[in-house]
Parts: sequence; structure tokens; C-alpha cells
Amino acid sequence: MSGAQLAATDKTFRVLTRDEVDAFNRNGYHFPVRVLSTAEADACREKIESFEFDHGLIMKTPFRNKPHMVFKWANQLIRHPRILDTVEDILGPNLLVWGTSFFIKEPNDPAYVSWHQDSTYWGLSHPDIVTAWIALTQSDIPNGAMRVVPGTHLKDQLPHKDTFAENNLLTRGQEVAVEVQGDKAVDLTLEPGEMSLHHVRIVHGSEPNHANYRRLGLAIRYVPTYVRQTEGPRDYATLVRGRDDYHHFDYEPTPRIDLGAAEVADHKRITEEANKILYRGTDRLES
Repeated sequence: MSGAQLAATDKTFRVLTRDEVDAFNRNGYHFPVRVLSTAEADACREKIESFEFDHGLIMKTPFRNKPHMVFKWANQLIRHPRILDTVEDILGPNLLVWGTSFFIKEPNDPAYVSWHQDSTYWGLSHPDIVTAWIALTQSDIPNGAMRVVPGTHLKDQLPHKDTFAENNLLTRGQEVAVEVQGDKAVDLTLEPGEMSLHHVRIVHGSEPNHANYRRLGLAIRYVPTYVRQTEGPRDYATLVRGRDDYHHFDYEPTPRIDLGAAEVADHKRITEEANKILYRGTDRLES
């Protein structure tokens, strides 16, 4: 029985209802959940834009991945009680954050996300993993909201092919190597401050941004503490709720200041180790 199914048998739910948890187990996604006010989402967006004013687009920096290691506001966001309460309803009370990533599309941007399963190259031992996708701007059909194919998380790991396509936002430009029933896809449209949840094995992707406004979101990868890394070196994560009786991961340091020298050095060291897992089998080890 998966962690998601175990949580569904519990009589106590913090945010979701029993029916909503059952629907997540059946469909592989849930949305929307209000986790931030519009003003709070705007404040996060402004912090990103302030960084970009000095350093350029964050998607072109190493801080696109694991930003919670270098920005105090992002580290606080992964611990937000409303987010954790919702994820706990699905995965149970002992939670790690295995990773975070920005997904940002500029106005009229050709960037896209191909149909894929998150689990393909992560090397994690169990599929009991939930991504919380936090919208910091509107995420709608014109600007390329995430799309999911319901029920595909119930399949096993599907074969993928690497493309390393220029405009693909994924690590390896990976694509599902089987036919996807895109006509059955659901658009996970969100307002600023709302989040969607999706299962690690659901087939999902997104179209380019055809609008004249940005789409900005932060993906947070939550795993129960019993999950472990099965590929490459010892992995890193952050305990955000409950107890870790397994200690499968080394803990990431919490940033004391934004972009401090120690914070940046730790981020570089840990993302380089993560890339050994994500890029295994290729000649690309990028930061």
C-alpha cells in the first residue's frame, strides 16, 4: 500500500476532504488550493524580480534549482503550514523536501515542457512523491499552464527518450516514448497564491507562453521520510515536518542570509551531487 493510500485511510484531514484524497489517488492530481494571499504571492514574485534586476533571468542561473538553499523566503515557503497540511493529507506526517525548481516562461516564450513523468531520472525508491506547484503569477492556458493526463500515474514507469531540445525546460529534454492521449489532458489553471498537487508518475507537460505576460511558479518536491535514493551518491533533502527515523538523506543547511558566500558554496556543492544523479548516463553534468 502506498503512502498516499495509507493517508487516505486516516480519519483526520487537515485541508483536503476524504473524497479529495480519494480523487487524488484515482486521478493523480488536485487543484486549486489557496496557500498564499495574492499580496503574499506578489511579494515572492517581487523578490525574484529584484534578484533578476541585479543578476539577470533566474532561469539562466544555477539558482533555478534548489532556490530554497540560497533564498530565505523560498526556504520559508517550503515550510508553509498550509502547504504542509495539504501534502500531509496525502503523504502522511513525516515529510522531506527533496528539491525545488522555478518554472518561468517569459511573454511569447517558446519554452515548453514535454510530456513526461517526474520519476524518470530522480532515482527515488518509491512513487509516493507529490509535487506542489505554487503559482506566483497567474498560470492560465494562454501563458502555458501545466497539463496532466488523469490516471496515468497508475501506470508503471514509462520509457522516455532524451532530446536535450533547446527550448525544453526539463533537465534532459525528456519525453515519454509512447503515445500520450493529449485530448484527455486537464489544464491546471491557477491564480497567484494557489497551488496544484501532482503525483510523481502522472504524465504532464505544458505548452509555450503565447501571452504577453509572464508565467512564474515554484515546484516543491515532497517525499515521505522512508523514501531513499537508489542511484549515485548519497542524496540531500530538508526535513520540513515530523520525524525522520530513516536518515536516508543528508540534510541541506538552512540559509541564514540571502545569497551568502556559505549559502552559495553549499548550493553549488549539493546541486553538483544532484546532477550526477539527474544526468547519469550522459556526458552532461551541468550546474
